[in-house]
Amino acid sequence: MKGIKPSWNNLIFVVSAPSGAGKTTLCDKLQTEFKDIHYAVTATTRAPRDGEIDGKSYYFMTREGFEKRLAEGGFIEHAVVHGNLYGSPKAPVVAALEEGCDVLMNLDVQGAATVRDTLTALPDGDPLKHTLVDIFVVPPSTEVLRNRLVIRGTDSLEVIEKRMKQAREEISHWKDYSYMVVNDDLAEAYDNMRAIILAERHRIENRREAYHA
Repeated sequence: MKGIKPSWNNLIFVVSAPSGAGKTTLCDKLQTEFKDIHYAVTATTRAPRDGEIDGKSYYFMTREGFEKRLAEGGFIEHAVVHGNLYGSPKAPVVAALEEGCDVLMNLDVQGAATVRDTLTALPDGDPLKHTLVDIFVVPPSTEVLRNRLVIRGTDSLEVIEKRMKQAREEISHWKDYSYMVVNDDLAEAYDNMRAIILAERHRIENRREAYHA
């Protein structure tokens, strides 16, 4: 559907969650169903994990290359997470919105806060000012989250404990978001995510044009 203007104003859906809560899986499922949503791939300076593909999972960059692009204003947001740099390249997001696509961004709490503050600070009348829909995904409990990280087997116990400390801090920001989805059952969590997208597209204030009978 790229190039076809929808009946709703373009929206930026930001999804955040502590590591291991399942936001990447949920975002992948949204991409599969909603072909008219552009997935904003994040750039990072961390090393790729097994199975990750450059340009699809992340844009893997050197710290020098990341910092150069950052100085040029090439990121919508950026943050330092576990000692690594993460950021959302600006050009693909702007291009997707201009083509008539909604944008899906998988961001941590810091990144989401930056996008939220940036859009809020825009002047009235700017077409991007009211485009943000932010969703926070949480596990049913921190105990469940820790078990998921252990089972995933990609991190040492020391790293897992650091991630759990970070997760508790991130979860404390849940009230900053418009929506919260508890990922206890994946199918149910996904149904809730897609319901949010469909509902936002049908809000009266998000209509691109007035309705005429």
